[in-house]
Amino acid sequence: MKRWRGAGPGLIVTAAFIGPGTITTATLAGAQYGVTLLWALLFATVATIVLQEMSARLGLATGAGLAQALRTVGGHRWLGPSLAALAAVAVIGGAAAYEAGNLTGAGLGLESITGLPLRAWVALGTALAGVLLLTGQYRLVERVLAGCVAVMGVVFLTTAVLVAPSLDHILTGAFVPRLPEDAELNALALIGTTIVPYNLFLHAAVVRERWADIADLPAVRWDLVLAIGLGGIVSCAVVITASSALDGTAVRSAGEMATQLEPLLGAWAGQAFALGYAAAGISSAITAPLAAAYIVLDTMGRSRDVRAPAARVVWIGCILVGAVTALLGTRPVPLIVLVQVVNGLVLPIVAAVLLIAMNDRRRLGDHVNSWRGNVVGVAVVLLCAGLGLRSIVLAL
Repeated sequence: MKRWRGAGPGLIVTAAFIGPGTITTATLAGAQYGVTLLWALLFATVATIVLQEMSARLGLATGAGLAQALRTVGGHRWLGPSLAALAAVAVIGGAAAYEAGNLTGAGLGLESITGLPLRAWVALGTALAGVLLLTGQYRLVERVLAGCVAVMGVVFLTTAVLVAPSLDHILTGAFVPRLPEDAELNALALIGTTIVPYNLFLHAAVVRERWADIADLPAVRWDLVLAIGLGGIVSCAVVITASSALDGTAVRSAGEMATQLEPLLGAWAGQAFALGYAAAGISSAITAPLAAAYIVLDTMGRSRDVRAPAARVVWIGCILVGAVTALLGTRPVPLIVLVQVVNGLVLPIVAAVLLIAMNDRRRLGDHVNSWRGNVVGVAVVLLCAGLGLRSIVLAL
C-alpha cells in the first residue's frame, strides 16, 4: 500500500489534458478518420508518462522546478537564463492559447444547454475564472467540476464498449501508424492536447508538495502511469465512440458532438455531454492561467504565491488574451482544434529544454536521463516538429 501513499499529482496532469480540446480533437479525429489515428493518442499517452516522470524526477532530485533548473544549467552563463526565458515564453503563449480553447469550450457547452449566445457565456466564464483566482476560492469549485468531468469520462468509456468496432480494427489503428491525406494537423492536435507543455513545469513543482525526496520516485511513477494511462484510455474512448456514431459527419457544435453518446444516454445525451463539456472548460480555464503564473514565479526564483504582483499580471493577462481570442467571433470548433495544434508546435521547444535539464549531471548526478528516456524525448521533439513543418509546408 506504500505506493498509494500521497497519490494525486498525476491526476493534475490528467485533469489538465482532459478538457474541451481533447474531447473536440478526439471527436473530430474519430468522425473524419475512424480509429486510424489512435496510434497518435497511444504515442502521446506514453510520451506524457515519460516526460512527466522526467519533470517529477527533476523536482524530487533538485528541490527546484524546471525553470529554476534551466536557469542554473551548465555552460555559458547566459545559456541557463536564455533557456528558461525561451521555455517560459513558449509555455505562457501556449497557456494563453489554451485558455481561448477552454473558455470557448465552456461557452459552447452552456450555449447548447441554454440557447444563450456563445459570447455571453465566454464573458461570464472569463469573469468567473478571474474572480475565483483573485479570491483564491477555486479549490472546491475545481473538485466539483473535476467530478463532472470524471462522470463524463465513465460515460464515454461505457459507450465505447457498446459501439466499438472489432478489436482487430482498434489494434490496427493503435499500433500501425498511418497518416491519411490531410491528417497532419489532426495528428499534431491529438499529441498537443495530451502532452500539455505547461504540465511539464507545473508537475516538477507540485510533486514536492506531496512527496519528500527522490526515494519516493517509485510512488511517483505509479501515480503517473495510473492517472495518465486512465486519461489516455478516456481519450481513445472518445475517438472510438465518434468513429462509430459520427462516421464522416462534419462536426460544428457541442450538440453534434453529443450524438456519439446517444447509444447509452438516448435523449439525455445532449444535456449530459454539454454539462461535462462546460465543466471541463471552466476547470481548465482556472488551471491554465494558474500554471502560467507558477512558471513565471519559478523562472524568477520566487515562492509560489499567486497573490504576488508578478503572478497576477501573468494570470490576468492569460485570461484576457484567451477571452479576447474567444470573443473575436472565430468559429468555435476550429478555434479549439487550432489551440491544440499550437500546443503541438510549442511542445518540441519545451521537450528539448527538458532534455537539456535532464542530462545535466552536475545537478542531477546519478538521476540523469537513461538512454531510453532520451530516445523517447528526442522522438517527441522530432515527431512534433516533423508534423508541424509538414503542416506548414502543405498550407503554403
